[in-house]
Amino acid sequence: MSDSVLRTVVRRETHSPRTVAMLIVVVLLLLALAYAAVEIILHLAGAQPLLVGPGEALNALVAAPTALMPVAFIVAGVVLAILGLIVLILALKPGRLSRHEMEWGDRAVVVDNGVVASALAQHLSNESGIARDDIVVGVAHRAVDVTVRPPVGIPVDEAQLRRIVDEEVAAYKLTPAVRTHLRVERPDTKESR
Repeated sequence: MSDSVLRTVVRRETHSPRTVAMLIVVVLLLLALAYAAVEIILHLAGAQPLLVGPGEALNALVAAPTALMPVAFIVAGVVLAILGLIVLILALKPGRLSRHEMEWGDRAVVVDNGVVASALAQHLSNESGIARDDIVVGVAHRAVDVTVRPPVGIPVDEAQLRRIVDEEVAAYKLTPAVRTHLRVERPDTKESR
């Protein structure tokens, strides 16, 4: 597989498509157009409009600046601007799936953040001797958060834990790169605070 094809595959697996947002906007626009078409057809057939006839709607739109207070226009403008901004952000900002690209030899694989978290927690448990149930790992787009809750009376070298976590995360070669945060929470220190 060529590099460009591999890049395309990895991007598709790590980024969320905007299909749902686009579908919602398209459906709303189609409903508005269908309503306008129904009103026009009813007007041409001489029947009563569903809500308002096309001529009345156009007259109301033309008379709106003098009929409504300026505050109503400002509020309507702000609401439309916010809706437009939301749609623009959804269209331009890439969506992220909870996955990372990971180098594996000369290949790139896509790995779920939950798999990375589980593997890191198990590795830390194996290396430190702390029970797996006392280690909580969360992996986000740019950060790995590790919380260690050793039982009361078990000595823990926080610098060694940090080194183990940093080395293991570096060995994964994740793209995009992540920062690691390590916290040691002791039940005995919480009670004395």
